[in-house]
Amino acid sequence: MALLRIEKLTKAYGGLVAVDAVNFKIYEGQIKALIGPNGAGKTTIFNLITGMEKPDEGGAFFNEQSITGLKPHQIARLGISRTFQNIQLFGEMTVLENVMVGRHPRTKADFFASAFRLPLVGREERAIAEDSFELAKFIGIASKARALAKNLSHGERRLLEIARALATEPEIILLDEPAAGLNDRETGELGELIYRIRDKGITVFLVEHNMGLVMEISDEVVVLDHGKKIAEGPPLLIQEDEQVIEAYLGKEIEHA
Repeated sequence: MALLRIEKLTKAYGGLVAVDAVNFKIYEGQIKALIGPNGAGKTTIFNLITGMEKPDEGGAFFNEQSITGLKPHQIARLGISRTFQNIQLFGEMTVLENVMVGRHPRTKADFFASAFRLPLVGREERAIAEDSFELAKFIGIASKARALAKNLSHGERRLLEIARALATEPEIILLDEPAAGLNDRETGELGELIYRIRDKGITVFLVEHNMGLVMEISDEVVVLDHGKKIAEGPPLLIQEDEQVIEAYLGKEIEHA
């Protein structure tokens, strides 16, 4: 049974069909990539899966439960988290506080308990802080736990956003161009981090333009062309697909 199933997913903006009846499945424990040029519909698919936009037709199924029409926070509670192509952090909050924000969808204290500062609230907040620090250690930014997010380097901000997404305790994490703006060393470290995330039992689905990273770490790759799926399979087969090479990869894949 697929962990996440995309079925005839379709989204149009006026006369432009951004996502055109796309189908694919992601299985537990996979690292799966979605590739294609700018405007191919990759981020739109992420937005449709996570409830930020509603499809015109088709839908998404998580553990065989339809999540189409659910709100983003409802989908997050089910076990789907994401990062964004344009990093979205709280710059005036510390690294630790940003990670803690990700933990709050899993809190148990209700409004009454929070308003009256019942003991449950204090215990839960301490547990959230401890868990968030452990996540910062796992990601590799624990030394910056008290630093303001706005003072981090670009690469550190990327890591912090991943840590915050992991704080929701997802079954699957959607990474939207996580290597954007990273140098070669940081990209290599990101690849190792994605493996470690997978080894924690979290399935990974990423949109990425860095073909070297995609072909190195992915179990399977889905390729889009103007909103349509034109190929899907293991990296070696994708590299040899003439339509994919002509449309997207060209000589770039030969040097990856």
